[in-house]
Amino acid sequence: MDFLTSFRVTASALTAQRMRMNITAENVANAQTTRTVEGGPYKRRDPVFAAQPFDEMLSQEQIAGSTGVAVERVHIDERPPRRQYDPSHPDAKADGYVEMPNVDTVTEMVNMMAASHAYEANVTVLNASKAMALKALEIGR
Repeated sequence: MDFLTSFRVTASALTAQRMRMNITAENVANAQTTRTVEGGPYKRRDPVFAAQPFDEMLSQEQIAGSTGVAVERVHIDERPPRRQYDPSHPDAKADGYVEMPNVDTVTEMVNMMAASHAYEANVTVLNASKAMALKALEIGR
C-alpha cells in the first residue's frame, strides 16, 4: 500500500467518525423534542458503517486489505418513545403523559467519547504516515 492509499483510508475514517459525531450531537440536541415533521417525538439515529474497497484506485496486487470506511446509512431507532407524566405540557395526552424521544443522553455521551477517541486515533495514524513519507524523502537526499 502506498502512502496516498493510507491517506485515503485514514481520511475516510475521519469523515465517518465526524459524521458519527454529528449524528450523536443531533440526538443530544433533540433529546427533548416532542414534535417532528413526521409527527410524534424525535427518534434516535445511529450511523451504520461499512467497509469500502478502493477497487477503482488500485491495481489487482494492492486491492487485498485496502479498504476504507463509509457511513452506509443512518438507522432510525424504532423503539417506542419514553412516557413522562407532565399534564401541563402542550403535547400531553388525555391521561397526562407526554411521549418523549427514545434518546438516552448517557448512551449518547459514551458514543460521543468513542467517536472522539476513534477520530484522535485516526489523526495519529495520519501523522505517522506523514512522518514516514517525510523520512522516506530524506533517504533520497
